[in-house]
Amino acid sequence: MALPQQKLREIVVQILYMQEFVQNDVEECIPLIMNQLLVTKKSVMAAIEKSRAVAGKKTEIDEMIKRASLTYDFERIASVEKNILRLAVYELFFENLIPKKVAIAEAVRLTRKFATPEAGSYVNAVVDALYQNSVPQEALGTI
Repeated sequence: MALPQQKLREIVVQILYMQEFVQNDVEECIPLIMNQLLVTKKSVMAAIEKSRAVAGKKTEIDEMIKRASLTYDFERIASVEKNILRLAVYELFFENLIPKKVAIAEAVRLTRKFATPEAGSYVNAVVDALYQNSVPQEALGTI
């Protein structure tokens, strides 16, 4: 059975977060991830692949987040929220496999699950600002 996209995103966020603290190759953690999250190796490998794609655009993504974050300096953003933002920006601007509104809603859902409801408002504001600035104003009325 295929892994639901919501669950895949949850694993990707956890891998991105883990990579900030673990110096080992993430593939060494596959058994741990499988055991803790009760998923298959194939699912973990898909999440690793996506996390590597996000990491490959990290510099660009972080610059976008810095420009859109009006209330916090980038360095003050908590690691969980920062990695959720990275995934959301990647899905919005580099992957384009899901509707933009779904990417925003998923970022908020992930933040509420892994951080706090209050952080969800912040993540929503940042991702929405990036989205609004990327869409021509006349197109916003048609969405």
